Amino acid sequence: MLQIKNLTLTHKKDLRTLTENFSFVLNPGDKAVLIGEEGNGKSTLLKWIYDPSLIESYCQWSGQLAGDTGLMGYLAQDIQAEEKSASVYEFCSAEPAFHSLTPKELSSIARQLRFPVEEFYDTRPVGTLSGGEQIKLQLGRLLFANPTLLLLDEPSSDLDLETLRWLETFIRDYKGIILYISHDEALIEHTANLILHIEHPREGKPPRSTAHRLDYRTYVERRNAGIASQTQQARKEQEEYDKKMERYRRIQQKVEHDQASISRQDPHGGRLLKKKMHTVQSLGRRFEREAENMTQLPEVEQAAFLRFSEGVRIPAGKVVLDFRLGELRAGERLLAKNIRLRVMGGEKVGILGANGTGKTTLLRLIQKELLSRRDLNAAYMSQDYAETLPLDQTPIEYLAPDGSTAAATRARTFLGSIRYARAEMSHMIQELSGGQKAKLLLTKMMLDGVNVLILDEPTRNFSPMSGPQVRQALKDYGGAIISVSHDRKFLAEVCDKLYCLTENGLLGMEQEEL
Repeated sequence: MLQIKNLTLTHKKDLRTLTENFSFVLNPGDKAVLIGEEGNGKSTLLKWIYDPSLIESYCQWSGQLAGDTGLMGYLAQDIQAEEKSASVYEFCSAEPAFHSLTPKELSSIARQLRFPVEEFYDTRPVGTLSGGEQIKLQLGRLLFANPTLLLLDEPSSDLDLETLRWLETFIRDYKGIILYISHDEALIEHTANLILHIEHPREGKPPRSTAHRLDYRTYVERRNAGIASQTQQARKEQEEYDKKMERYRRIQQKVEHDQASISRQDPHGGRLLKKKMHTVQSLGRRFEREAENMTQLPEVEQAAFLRFSEGVRIPAGKVVLDFRLGELRAGERLLAKNIRLRVMGGEKVGILGANGTGKTTLLRLIQKELLSRRDLNAAYMSQDYAETLPLDQTPIEYLAPDGSTAAATRARTFLGSIRYARAEMSHMIQELSGGQKAKLLLTKMMLDGVNVLILDEPTRNFSPMSGPQVRQALKDYGGAIISVSHDRKFLAEVCDKLYCLTENGLLGMEQEEL
């Protein structure tokens, strides 16, 4: 059992409280997921559990880690550069337990991973492996030590559909405790039995951290129903209160008017009016007490709000893309041949396929062609946000390049709508989370009136709470979308055409195959 007691995490730079007095318990066999908006401290919390020294440079804390945690294994979001340059065997050998495992034990771990046992001795650099292979390799190294608690930070990033389904099975079947962070709503729905939600309702208000022993779909349904019910009750009470206050103000104004106009020669009338005023004042104090006890609008963290201009439209008969490629190569390696992709009007196309098949390579070729077109206003979102974002600028400088007061005010308005804290608006872009960078890129595209979006894994960094909002914005978008994605929710809800990249080109897919 793992128990967290009254954990408070505070960012040293801007003194922003990430969690306050957060307490929860993880029982044997629990599969718990940490959710919340980008920048809410999820990764920081995970690091603190594993090793507080990992956050001491930027965060201070108070609280207690109790219970028998046993041996912990931690999977970071990214493999370190020096580890990527190491061979697979060197990577595995870095875990001392690797050398004490029997062939039978090593084979058992390999079977869990659906990974050939020989791969542990491979001489290839880790960085040359596909995203799915890297995840399996990292999990394998953790399993060498036989941990009882796994801490996984975005384990589903960069995984193809087959590997995602494997990961779901791995999480469900793992005998120990797993605490993980994920933006993949389908993965959460299929695996989590405990929802840990970190919310920052409003600037200046303390964060709220809650634990719910529910599956994710039930949690969302109950949460939304509770918010709707409380909102309805609060508005009803406010309407009734406003009506009473209006009547009260009319009475008060009449008494005040009568007091001002009564003759001094009418002391009896003056005394009556004085009594009336006391009664009115007493009524006013009663209304003040009522207001204090009224149902309040729920203070919940709002999801990111994105909406592209309704004026962005492409005629259905216009050819957006007619792409042909005989061979798709990565260096000397042939990835695919006979590629053909035709996109019309406002079509939304999703491209998926196994890791390492060349989807990103293909998308880069497509974006080069589309960005050169003068009859289109296209924009490209890379998986590596550093390719398109000026990391040494602030979000305001990026959205308001002319530096005018009006442009800066407009930028702040839009940044606020996508859940940027005031302090984050003045941070360097390089300091922002992946989700904040993704929202910034989409906002820039929205402000620029882009009518063709070329997106490489656009939803990979959006929280489960913001994901539905972002998908709705992209679904309502009037332009064309060409996207590489393995997000099953995005592919099902946004894309009206699906293709799988294979060695024989792009093959059409049906939604039922997701």
